[in-house]
Formats: sequence, C-alpha cells, structure tokens
Amino acid sequence: MTETKYKTEKRKANVGERILITNAVYSAGRYKNGDVLKVTHCTENGVRAGFIHNIWRGEYEVIVEEHTPIPNLDEMSYDELIALVENAMKALRTRSYKNGYDQGRFDADTEAAKITDEKSDQQKRDEIVAQAKEDVRVLYYKDYIADTDFIVNAEKRTVVALRKSKMYGHIKSKGIAKCAPDDCFNVHIGKAIALRRALGFKVPAEYLNVPQPTDVRVGDVVRGRTAFRMDTYEETVGEIEGGKYKYIGGDFDYTEDADLVVIDDSRVGEGE
Repeated sequence: MTETKYKTEKRKANVGERILITNAVYSAGRYKNGDVLKVTHCTENGVRAGFIHNIWRGEYEVIVEEHTPIPNLDEMSYDELIALVENAMKALRTRSYKNGYDQGRFDADTEAAKITDEKSDQQKRDEIVAQAKEDVRVLYYKDYIADTDFIVNAEKRTVVALRKSKMYGHIKSKGIAKCAPDDCFNVHIGKAIALRRALGFKVPAEYLNVPQPTDVRVGDVVRGRTAFRMDTYEETVGEIEGGKYKYIGGDFDYTEDADLVVIDDSRVGEGE
C-alpha cells in the first residue's frame, strides 16, 4: 500500500497539533521514529502526547500538511484492490448521507450518469446549446451595471461580448470566443463563452468540448461536394424532404445522399 507523506515544520508544537517523531533519542521505547502523535500538553522544553514522559524539542517536527499518494493499481494484489473498492464505496455512501442524500438518490444519480453516457452526440450538443441560450439570458438580465452588445462574425467564426456601462456608456470589459477551425460554429455557445469571459466567470467545460453535430437540419450551413467534381461548396439548408436537401439561393436544387458536414448550426431566425 502507499505510504502517507507529511510536510513538517521545525518549531515548538501547540496543544492539538500533530507531530512526527524524527529523532527518538530519549523515548525509552515509548515512541519511535515515524510515529505520529497528537500534542496534549506543552512543557518548557518539549511536549507531551497522552503520557507523562516528555518529548524533547529535537525529537519531533510539527505536521502542517498530509498527503497520501494515489496507489499504483498495477502493483496492488487482488485482495488489496477489493478492499480499496469497498472502502471507496463506503466513503461515497457516507458522504452522500452527510450531504442529505440517501442510498436511493445515490443509486438514482448513478443511473442518471449511465443514461447521459447513452445519449447521442447530437442529443448532447442540443442540450448544451439550450443551456448556453439560458445562460446568456440569465447572465444578461442579472448584470445590473452594464448592457452587453454581441459582435458576431460568422465568417471569422468569432463572437465578442462588449459590456457597456448603463450609466456612462463606456466599455467596462469584453470577452472573446473563437471557434476552432475544425469545429462547428454555434453563435449561442459563442455568446455564452464570450459573456462569461467578459464577466470574469469560469467557462463550463462542456462549452469548450461540445460534441460536433451529426444531423443535418433546416437552417444549417453545410459544406458539401459537387457530384462530378472534387470542388466543395457551402450552402444553407432550406428544405429537407425524403432524404433530399434543398439549399437557399444556391446553384444546387437537390442533393441526395450528399456527404455533408455541418459547419454552422446556429440557425438564427429559424425558431432557434
């Protein structure tokens, strides 16, 4: 098993502090190097730890921090692994109970996590987009000292949030969100990221690691390939019927079985 490591200080200990024996010279067998003891009394030249015998200043160091290294599972025996898992589950149940959860809630949360894992990438993305929209709405109306203007550049795949003072009109802060070249741009996620950065808030990990869309929907901007050439094009889907995609204002009326990649699923103005 792993050995607990201690950070110590060489000074006189106070009552209630723990000490690490490092130089057991006058112990008479009562304690040894490596022992961890709790101070119960302070004396002129040392301390006591539950027994009358004095522990001299040069025999100990005061523990100020404790660290137990993560065990190397590959080096543990089968019995040690079983014991580790059982202790971990016991600790989780105890912590859940102390925080007002019962075992039923603990099991329910576990099942909910399983269900989340079973969702498709498109379902996860849809939920994150909805979360981003609500995030922007709440943060915007809770900002009592500034109004936020968003500057969206879909071509450069960027969103800038400018917070302007309600009273004086000057810019108080700004945040920028830039979509990675290989990611699908979504203005709602971009606004949430930019606004949080402008406010100095942490950006949730799901906004930065959102799954890419897998479904093509009306209003999406897609990148496709012409039927008889290797040229690519970018168009906005205006209609989907019977597996065929009709573009808005494009040169192509219908494209069936097209190998399309969604590059912008903001769908602004499409009820989104």
